[in-house]
Amino acid sequence: MNHKFFVVDSHKLYLNETVKILRSKYPQAEIITAANAIDFLNQISIYKPNLVVMDISIAEKPGEIPSVNTGMQLLKKIMLNYPQLNIVVQSAHIKKLVRMKPEIDARITGFTVADKSLSTAEFLQRIDWGLQGLINTKDIPYINSASQVKPEWLKLLDLAFGEGLQDRIIARHICVSERMVRHYWERLQDALGLDCDELKNQGKNLRIVTQIRAREVGLID
Repeated sequence: MNHKFFVVDSHKLYLNETVKILRSKYPQAEIITAANAIDFLNQISIYKPNLVVMDISIAEKPGEIPSVNTGMQLLKKIMLNYPQLNIVVQSAHIKKLVRMKPEIDARITGFTVADKSLSTAEFLQRIDWGLQGLINTKDIPYINSASQVKPEWLKLLDLAFGEGLQDRIIARHICVSERMVRHYWERLQDALGLDCDELKNQGKNLRIVTQIRAREVGLID
């Protein structure tokens, strides 16, 4: 079978190296590339690959700076519009995929991840898994499975640590009571595996510990 790969990466060095590695293992494969989201979306329906290898730090269009937000939005579009397409996410930002864990877990076809620090052999193993339609997400940080990442948690983190807002102001922004904001914090901290009572007993600043842990698992930059 002749494979059809679509490699998407805004970093030219990695893009060229990925193509080189794929050609070494699959010399008969068709390989097309894109360096930004717009070029990819314009070509995917025409090319119809059986495997996409993509970074999640992607420029939206030529000349723009790559961003994880653009890459995540592109990944969501691919998963929504091409649910049968096998995907390998090759990126230095794998932990950020925790923000999409529910969508990823709902997939029924190939989805694997490969940190850019992996050896060539390990990367090619991930490619093989992707071609087989396997799902392997063990490198995505763990969040308590009983508490999937909620959109309101991401908004809460952004307003608190991105904009520096206090709970009272956050409540106004998201149109809920301050009590509900505190409930969101409690649910989030539970999902992050934080023992709030013990941390308080240790004299720790709970908000700072939450920020550190959220960053560790990829919920915030």
